[in-house]
Amino acid sequence: MRILIASDAWSPQVNGVVTTLRNTVRELEKLGHLVKLITPEGFRTIPCPTYPEIRLAIAPGPRVARAIEEFEPHAVHIETEAPLGIAARKYCMAEDRPFTTAYHTQFPEFIYARCRLPVAITYRLMRWFHDPAAAVLVPTAAMQRQLEARGFTNLAGWSRGVDTNTFAPAKRERLPGRPIFLYAGRVAVEKTIEDFLKLDLPGTKWVVGDGPARTSLEARFPEAVFFGMKHGAELAYYYQQADVFVFPSRTDTFGLVLVEAMACGTPVAAFPVTGPIDVVRDPEVGVLSEDLRAAALAALKLDRASVHRYAQQFSWAVATRQFVNSLRPVGIAEAA
Repeated sequence: MRILIASDAWSPQVNGVVTTLRNTVRELEKLGHLVKLITPEGFRTIPCPTYPEIRLAIAPGPRVARAIEEFEPHAVHIETEAPLGIAARKYCMAEDRPFTTAYHTQFPEFIYARCRLPVAITYRLMRWFHDPAAAVLVPTAAMQRQLEARGFTNLAGWSRGVDTNTFAPAKRERLPGRPIFLYAGRVAVEKTIEDFLKLDLPGTKWVVGDGPARTSLEARFPEAVFFGMKHGAELAYYYQQADVFVFPSRTDTFGLVLVEAMACGTPVAAFPVTGPIDVVRDPEVGVLSEDLRAAALAALKLDRASVHRYAQQFSWAVATRQFVNSLRPVGIAEAA
């Protein structure tokens, strides 16, 4: 099957959308599908307001339409609610072509955290974008319930996975300052990292990642150690050495970093919100509580081997088969 995917999120961005897309494309190709990506590469772009590392394509409509026509895809999937995604949506609707979308980011809450725009307004925009889709793919059951309560329809599940070759237990060093409490991910206001950094915890706090809030957080919390962006095996090292992974975000739809940490054997402390409540389902692998300090301290007592075993259930192969089964192909007899 020829599958076209339009996404405004792509390299050099480092986030859950890009990680999901890269792994999904790899698995689709393993299954024998031919995949074409429409990304900001090759388009004239401008920096996204308040997030300059994200580049937004300028007037991409004609080129997107031409790319779809030339590729003649059996299925079209739209990853993001931004210029490229909007252009692909417009083309598909004009041609009466079915397409699927994905709900990766809680944009209403994300935008509210930045500029206090009421979430009701942004949810109306999100429904406008996603309502014409034959299926809206969401990563967890909790996210599906939340969107249903907001009036979304045609929702389908699309889980996530982890690269268990890269993210796996390793020898833990005798580092000073233990216990080590780690946050890894985008360093931005919507991640509420300060809720982690202000906790009264023993040992040391590590922050791995980069983003627009890093400079201010480093100034406000000089006792924390900021390592910047890490990838692959280098990122896995920080998970492996940490004693607890602390996830303070309340706005994630899944939280791939949760699974990466657990695959390395590191237990999780998080709030009981969308993302963690579906990913950290066993009290033997993480502690979810509105008291994040108590959760972090309790997580220290969890067995790392049990945490590692639990994470093995998250497979990119399984997630990609969910993705394929949710597509709405045209021009061929079968979806898979």
